[in-house]
Amino acid sequence: MKTLSRRGLFGGACLACGGAHLGLTATPVQAQQQQQGTGWNPPPSSQRCPSRFGPEDTRGHMNLITDQTRQAAARLIRTGGVVELGRRLEPSMAFFGTRRFDVHLKRSSTPPSSTRNSFGGNEEVVVGEIGHVGTQFDAFPHIQIGDEIYNCNKPNSFATRGGFTRMGVDGVGTVFTRGVLIDVAGAKGQQTLPINYEITVADLEEALRRQGGTELRPGDAVLVNTGWGHHWARDNAQYVRGCPGLGVAAAEWLISRQPVLLGSDNWPVEVAPNPDPNLYLPVHQIALVVNGVHLLENMKLDELAERRAHEFAFMVQPLKIAGGTGSTVAPSALL
Repeated sequence: MKTLSRRGLFGGACLACGGAHLGLTATPVQAQQQQQGTGWNPPPSSQRCPSRFGPEDTRGHMNLITDQTRQAAARLIRTGGVVELGRRLEPSMAFFGTRRFDVHLKRSSTPPSSTRNSFGGNEEVVVGEIGHVGTQFDAFPHIQIGDEIYNCNKPNSFATRGGFTRMGVDGVGTVFTRGVLIDVAGAKGQQTLPINYEITVADLEEALRRQGGTELRPGDAVLVNTGWGHHWARDNAQYVRGCPGLGVAAAEWLISRQPVLLGSDNWPVEVAPNPDPNLYLPVHQIALVVNGVHLLENMKLDELAERRAHEFAFMVQPLKIAGGTGSTVAPSALL
């Protein structure tokens, strides 16, 4: 299998080499590993930096969203319908690891007898995480390869107790672009893919074919329906125990189409655990660190899949958490 050049389309990363040296043909064993999504190794700094957008870039593939792509996305709004793709934030939602989210009602004021309008109010106190709970948007400082994040930035040099002084989620802004749903579960005639099922390139191609040949374009928000979201708030222990999702080869194939983000209805977008026991969440590194593509996790995609809405205008805006590594979000599909 031919490898990509050192300074190719994707920031110089060898998306197809699976750990093979540049310029060499993969062995049959390596080719088989790549097809199965295993055998991947993080490319060294010299192969992934500088980014295709320049050595000072901090936005990654978000650079592909322009006034023209936003106008094109707006033309996809035909009925004015809205499908919400975010989960409700509540203490009973599924959490990964030690994350938490507790809400405490606070009576902020009671109607004093001395006023004519009987003004009163209520608020809430939230104790927990706000960056990585519920439907969540991963920013670049969230994941590293060694001591580096996207574009070979070393976060230790701009990390403070109050957050990162560069590349935080507060700098992402409004994402309004064309959205594409790839309904892998639906293409297989299943409500939910089996736990630990690794989505392959062939699965993606077949799903797109069954959808009438949905085209992937630069600047898209690409969402993959696995059906795993049906476990959300029904069986949280099962939901976080593992999940079907993108394999390495499938993720690299999608990223080669130049999306601004990859999203799914599971907690890591990728298959977990990875079929290679020596890899831990490699698609996070491939997307966020190597290529500058954001991830959007724990999405609610069932209604979109049921409607067979495969192309739409997509909108999301992360919270402006100063120096944050991520944000809970409430994305929408505009039909």
